[in-house]
Amino acid sequence: MSLTLDTYRQLGRSGLWISPLALGAATFGNDWGWGAEKDEARRLFDLYVERGGNFIDTAVTYTNGTSERMLGEFAHGRRDSLVLATKYTTLRTPGDPNSGGASRKSLNGAVETSLRQLGTDYIDLLYLHVWDFTTPVEEILRGLDDLVRQGKVLYVAISNTPAWQISRMHAIADLRGWSPLAAVQLEYNLIERTAERDLLPMARELGLGTVLWSPLAGGVLTGKYSRQDLTTPDATAAESARKGFNLALGGITERNLAIVDVVKEIASDLNRTPAQVGLAWTLQNPAVTSPVIGARTSAQLQENLGALEVEFTPSQLTRLDQASAIELGFPHAMLASDHIRAQTRGDITFATHR
Repeated sequence: MSLTLDTYRQLGRSGLWISPLALGAATFGNDWGWGAEKDEARRLFDLYVERGGNFIDTAVTYTNGTSERMLGEFAHGRRDSLVLATKYTTLRTPGDPNSGGASRKSLNGAVETSLRQLGTDYIDLLYLHVWDFTTPVEEILRGLDDLVRQGKVLYVAISNTPAWQISRMHAIADLRGWSPLAAVQLEYNLIERTAERDLLPMARELGLGTVLWSPLAGGVLTGKYSRQDLTTPDATAAESARKGFNLALGGITERNLAIVDVVKEIASDLNRTPAQVGLAWTLQNPAVTSPVIGARTSAQLQENLGALEVEFTPSQLTRLDQASAIELGFPHAMLASDHIRAQTRGDITFATHR
């Protein structure tokens, strides 16, 4: 059954309702060499909101603050109907160690900066953006809870953090009566499926909403790259910036292009685009709440929103799953093996609860 942007989903166990696709505002502004100028960014915002979208994702340092400033301007007059999500921990001032990281000082400075840039007096959803491996979890959780109690932040969440730390933080917040984590943001797409090992099962068990960044693998799943791109520099400056980023992160590889080949075949069968197939595949997973769309043009956004209407056959889903399958790794592969099942259950039949 096809969806619409106003087919709202509950974010984890919170009372917050969000669209099934989020609008990523990291493309607002071309400070990084590949984003949208202000007029085009405004068209992106208007198109998304007019279709019923309410969930917009940014961060304090996206496009050097331009993203939040543009978003705040665009949201003026309809702020309360939108769910604005931003993030802290990335370095705001080069050379200042306390302007980045997860500390309380970094947190408070980032939130005050975001409030000014967004032109608002509260943030709907605040993520810890990147785990820093140094700040005690109690400092992070108490700092977040203080901001919620002050009314500057409504819900707190976490991104790019090991599953064991998130589950530990969830338990500590629960035991101490601090604001619970409402969601986790993570990378998940047909090319990067390792979240299936721990992060997605953890989110399901703890009742965390799951928001996906890079659901099209940095654009690789749109089908715009070929095997020639593994060795040949590309033509335009904007595309070079994105391609260089994808190459540096290992996104353009023979394995990944083979996955894209299957995506293209299924897109052709469905009379859809590869981007629509890639996005729609993430929406098939009941553990996924809302992927973030990172469009640079209104045409791209219009295309991406078409993913809400894609319906797969079981055989098409099987082909996509098989083409992109990953090794479960230890202990997951062992625990799922027939040998262990025989050792722990023998031939006993059990009723399933879920």
